[in-house]
Amino acid sequence: MENLQSVEQFEQLKSEGQTIFMFSADWCKDCRFIDPFMPSIEEKYASEYQFIKIDRDEFIDLCIQLDVFGIPSFIAYKDGEESGRFVSKDRKTQEEIELFIDGLN
Repeated sequence: MENLQSVEQFEQLKSEGQTIFMFSADWCKDCRFIDPFMPSIEEKYASEYQFIKIDRDEFIDLCIQLDVFGIPSFIAYKDGEESGRFVSKDRKTQEEIELFIDGLN
């Protein structure tokens, strides 16, 4: 999964096509829990969505702006509009993440 490099890149990515941003941090045990199965989720939905990882510590102001106070969390955008969010501090399973993505269409 590609890492977000700048707030400008975030603005550009959210405004074109369908992008799912995953908010995470290296120290987050629940974020590490989903790491092993995220590549298969990315592969499953690669024809529809681009996946971008946002380091919560590196982009704390963006997280505050987007009301992301728990990680791991996901926010989806379609052509500049938020199309869904799965934001909480709870551990997420592969099935829960896939249900969230399936519910976006």
